[in-house]
Amino acid sequence: MTADRTDPEVPTPYGVVRGRWEHGVAVFRGIPYAAPPFGPRRFRPPVPPDPWDGVRDAGAFGPTAPKPPYSPAFARYLSDPDIPGDDCLNLNVWTPDPAPAARLPVLVWLHGGALTRGSSAVPVYDGHSFARDGVVLVSLNYRLGIEGYGLFPDAPANAGLRDQIAALEWVRESIAAFGGDPGLVTLAGQSAGAISAGALLAAPRARGLFRRAVLQSGAPEATERAKVRRIVRRMANRLKIPATAEAFAAVDRALLLRVQGEVGRLSSPVLGGPAFGIVVDDDVLPRDPLDALVAGDAAPGTDLLLGWTRDEYRLWLVPGGLLQRVDRLGAVALAGARARCRCGHDVPRGYRALHPDAGTAEIVGQMITDHLLRVPLHRLADARAGTSYVYEFAWPSNLPDLGACHALELGFVFDSGDLPDARRLAGEGAPRSLAEAMHTAWVRFAATGDPGWEAWDASHPVRIFDGAGSPHTVRGLRDREVALSGSGGGRRSRLRA
Repeated sequence: MTADRTDPEVPTPYGVVRGRWEHGVAVFRGIPYAAPPFGPRRFRPPVPPDPWDGVRDAGAFGPTAPKPPYSPAFARYLSDPDIPGDDCLNLNVWTPDPAPAARLPVLVWLHGGALTRGSSAVPVYDGHSFARDGVVLVSLNYRLGIEGYGLFPDAPANAGLRDQIAALEWVRESIAAFGGDPGLVTLAGQSAGAISAGALLAAPRARGLFRRAVLQSGAPEATERAKVRRIVRRMANRLKIPATAEAFAAVDRALLLRVQGEVGRLSSPVLGGPAFGIVVDDDVLPRDPLDALVAGDAAPGTDLLLGWTRDEYRLWLVPGGLLQRVDRLGAVALAGARARCRCGHDVPRGYRALHPDAGTAEIVGQMITDHLLRVPLHRLADARAGTSYVYEFAWPSNLPDLGACHALELGFVFDSGDLPDARRLAGEGAPRSLAEAMHTAWVRFAATGDPGWEAWDASHPVRIFDGAGSPHTVRGLRDREVALSGSGGGRRSRLRA
């Protein structure tokens, strides 16, 4: 906190909040954008928070949404703070100038975590660097797992997605007082956050709430309703209750999380299994979001920044030693990958021909990555040529076996690589120049819609961030693999990290 500055105070539609000055940036944490989603509001759409009198302190992160912890194997690499309390529908704001006259670009961040974990309190998501560089950063919590994405006959679907819309509505109504421009909002997310952003691009109720979108390692998709029903039924069977919202609402919260963690152990990009996900419904998401976006029926004219990491799959396979087991399984693992990607023998043979020195785990991992990510993102970029920008993050972690894995780019996008939590994935000595280049591109995109390289066209330009000198553009990167994987058909499944 700066000694010669009083704590900043800003009015919102529900009351005044008091933040803190931290390293020249005004920070407000734990601001409620909706009422606590428990008691009679459990499993229901969000409603506005109750107004408060006086000044509400916004110096600390608010409660996080209920969620099970990561397994020890994943917790080694991914931090996930757990802050107790019911008032979990809250958000945070970092701004260099909390004054209506500033009219700065805004970036709204949706965290990842497979729609079952994660929060805005993850240290890597610190918004100081964005605010330092003239962008108001907003990060938010939303309901997760059974609370946010359970599918019941007696409650509306997609509660977590509805929370995100409520937060965007709060931004539209409130962000000007924090120095942001409500007409210059970029929605950004990674993994499940990117899948959410893709759904919001296609959600009629979210139209006009943001101008640009960033999808990092996640593509627009809707999960099959039957898949979500299966995980709800499995939880209900374990709990010996009906598979209804009314019955689940009566279960102790800690027990519910424990059972959710137990039945969700096989929900991964590699293993598949029943999972929570965003579904098509009659209210919020009337159509598969990728189909709607490719057809041009949703978010016309929205600038898009899309991309992936080179070795996404390594975060799915390295923890717990699955990478080595897949290599040992050989043909059995390849058969599982064919089933997972719903393709014939020609697809893994084609990958082997393109990469003759690759091991089985790499072939399996890249097949699944292309199926989940690169094929749908190519489709989206092709449909939005001229307003889409595509990147690949290719710098390998300094930790063994991780390579350029899923979520590794986050410390570079947020320029938060000096934090211990960022080093959990990157190791020591991550290149500062790479963080500067990547963070600058995201800032530029939020401000102008142009991250600094060519928009997608028939030559398929992909910006490579690999730390080997300046970022550079490669045309047609991975086109042959994407053509192979795309020929396999089938639908996508959700990312799980």
